[in-house]
Amino acid sequence: MYYMRRLDCPRCGVTVEMVPWAEGKERTCNAYRVFLSAWARRMSWSEVSTTFHTSWGVVYRAVQWVVAYGLAHRSLDGVRAIGVDEIAVWTGHKYLTVVYQIDAAQRRLLWVGRERTEKTFRDFFAMFGDERAKALRFVVSDMWRPFLKVIAEKASGAIHVLDRYHVVANLNKAIDKIRATEARALAKRGFDVLKNTRWAFLKRAENRTPTQQKRLDDVLHYDLKTVRAHLHKEAFEAFWTYRSPCWAGWFLDGWTRRVMRSRLDPLKRFARSLRKHRELLLNWFRARDQISLGVVEGMNLNAKFALRKARGFRTEDALTTALYHQLGKLPEPKLAHRLW
Repeated sequence: MYYMRRLDCPRCGVTVEMVPWAEGKERTCNAYRVFLSAWARRMSWSEVSTTFHTSWGVVYRAVQWVVAYGLAHRSLDGVRAIGVDEIAVWTGHKYLTVVYQIDAAQRRLLWVGRERTEKTFRDFFAMFGDERAKALRFVVSDMWRPFLKVIAEKASGAIHVLDRYHVVANLNKAIDKIRATEARALAKRGFDVLKNTRWAFLKRAENRTPTQQKRLDDVLHYDLKTVRAHLHKEAFEAFWTYRSPCWAGWFLDGWTRRVMRSRLDPLKRFARSLRKHRELLLNWFRARDQISLGVVEGMNLNAKFALRKARGFRTEDALTTALYHQLGKLPEPKLAHRLW
């Protein structure tokens, strides 16, 4: 243990001497903090504290210090493709907005903001800078209106792509709403033909269990609204197989026309949203060979894993720190020696 000396400096007055291996009033040296931070990427923070006989707070402050250094010294130049999404935290519709760099050569977390509002996303572009925003070539997002508005304003020169995952998720919500409404109506009349069929309709064919597939095959013999909606959903899968935006647009126009004549209101609302964002949907085909379009959801899964690893004081600052630490690929402080 080293006790730092108090000095009477002619210029600064009475102060504590500066040492190269520690900063401020922290009781741990820089090398030890980097050491704890490195292990906190591999294990949960509570496991790190138990393994190295320290407290959760010491581990958190070590990670916080390394993250602060990394954010101050990272470079944001050369970013050409970004993806924006939100992740749910806690309960009660609490969200964090996350922005990722999704270039082929570099995939990392760029920014975390509270809530998923227009102001939140504008804060990202304020941090990112107008020059870097003008250099963007691709932006991937869902159909959340604040995201669409800000992207159109701040990154108008980029190809704006609607994420396939969210399009399919919205379609599944429409199908499930039709199924649930019809199931309740049939149950009142004493029929349970749609009972326990939710996942049979929502899952892709290759993911259904044999029981779910058999249940679906039985239901398809009936003339039901849910069956008709399911057939429209299955037909829509062909949309993603096209290579040309022109032919994909031709298919999309025909599919939406058929749906608008179906008298299935939730599905018709979905079709209207596709018509409204037609060009953004077709950008998926323009960008598919240039960037990885599924990487945003993959990084979201990693983000949720990072939040689980950081269990402890569930503050927004702790969650943000955990996300940057796990996914930010931040530079670390340079040390005279390492403990490992």
